Amino acid sequence: MKSKNTHTQLIKKESKRLGFDFCGISKAEFLEDEAPRLEKWLKNEMHGKMQYMENYFDLRLDPTKLMSGAKSVISLLLNYFPSEKQNEHSPKISKYAYGKDYHFVIKEKLKELIAFIKQNIGDVNARAFVDSAPVMDKVWAKKSGLGWIGKHTNLISKNNGSFFFIAELIVDLDLEYDSEIADYCGSCTKCIDTCPTDAISQPYVVDGSKCISYFTIELKENIPAEMKGRFDDWMFGCDICQDVCPWNSFSKPHSEPQFNPKPEILNFTKKEWEEISEETFNKTFHDSPLERPKYKGIKRNLEFLNLGNGVSENF
Repeated sequence: MKSKNTHTQLIKKESKRLGFDFCGISKAEFLEDEAPRLEKWLKNEMHGKMQYMENYFDLRLDPTKLMSGAKSVISLLLNYFPSEKQNEHSPKISKYAYGKDYHFVIKEKLKELIAFIKQNIGDVNARAFVDSAPVMDKVWAKKSGLGWIGKHTNLISKNNGSFFFIAELIVDLDLEYDSEIADYCGSCTKCIDTCPTDAISQPYVVDGSKCISYFTIELKENIPAEMKGRFDDWMFGCDICQDVCPWNSFSKPHSEPQFNPKPEILNFTKKEWEEISEETFNKTFHDSPLERPKYKGIKRNLEFLNLGNGVSENF
């Protein structure tokens, strides 16, 4: 029987081969410290109209309830920081959406990693997660020593910043666990000071119902009129709190071809976005994160940037 150390090193080596930038492992156990924080966040309605955040409270806090016999949580980071920038005359799009939808990309890598584990270690039960179930991915990445959670509530790597996707494998396999690292935010408050909608209500607490990403992606209704003039031309998502973070001066361009930017995202002007037809939008962005709010959602966001209010009908 191979040792925990051997299994751990095998998994970490294969994750690197598959393109993941970092791999950390922690014990699958109840997240005792997170329970009161999550409960308070929901009670204060900081999830806005994202009702799904209220579901599966117990499952979010305990991976052993997501998978019977769970022993370890394998956390994986995949860099998405682009080497290219958008046309300065284009409505802004969050960097994570420049290329192919990360769900598709990461799920394939996780399938390969599970197949490798079964082939090289044995009949291991494993479940893969990429925003696909109630898993507190940033918390698990922190517990696995991959970084600390910054005041903007994103995971920060000391050497590579915060532009990462996070994924997990929950397995019924005993492995060697990594240790948490310290918080290096110090006295810096740049993310709090520069958020145009005051969504970072206090250090380490984000009011999701005030976040530009929430308004432009998750909200299915008209954007509140009081947000007029506060979006800084963000059409889909928002990177402000990450862009101003000093630790992102260490961000390096990703090496995943599927995250390479679609030419339209880099080059479209506001006029071209406003004139795009639904047929062209669906064809161009069928495998993109921009598909989430759909054509009507993107049009509503553009209308809001121009006029300060949403389209006349909900979508």
